[in-house]
Amino acid sequence: MIEALLDGRSLSAHELAAVGSVRAPAASEHLAALVRGQLIRVRPQGRHRLYELAGKQVATALEAFAQICPTTPVSSLRASSQAEALRSARTCYDHLAGRFGVALLDAFLEHRWLVRSSPGYSVTASGQRTLRSAGVDVNALKRQRRVFARSCLDWTERRPHLGGALGAAVTTALLDRDWIRRRPQGRGVVITPAGKIGLSQAFRIEPVS
Repeated sequence: MIEALLDGRSLSAHELAAVGSVRAPAASEHLAALVRGQLIRVRPQGRHRLYELAGKQVATALEAFAQICPTTPVSSLRASSQAEALRSARTCYDHLAGRFGVALLDAFLEHRWLVRSSPGYSVTASGQRTLRSAGVDVNALKRQRRVFARSCLDWTERRPHLGGALGAAVTTALLDRDWIRRRPQGRGVVITPAGKIGLSQAFRIEPVS
């Protein structure tokens, strides 16, 4: 159930019970334990109670923990397709992950739009121009209180993807331009036909397989 919240959404207990394939009473017990453990929090919305991750740090910790968790055996074609979709492109809370997320960071570093610094990455002048053309206001991001750009170890690729304020802003920009779309269920995202062209022109990367 907690994995279903890794895309930053807020879900009801009923929705999370369906995701976890458990009955409502069991789901309520699990959710209460996660709230007590400060991994998730409850947000009232009208008559409903919605559950969400307690913060970005929880998402980062869960992605890191997944590195040492045993892989769930794939027992059906549907499960295999879902697993492959997550490996290809997904969200990690509010930024992009999977092969696509890793390829995006690789391109930023290869073209020196980003350079390594402490505690993560700094943007270069050419990088600022490139990001501006894609709808990302770097100056506004630097005024935020969160880390500007940091690496986040990808649990399927075992390599870093881009997190922090910049990772979130790039994700939002790609969604706003309809270059990527969220899959109807889960954390997976798909690159649209327009996105394949836009990503190639803006960031010089080809769609990942």
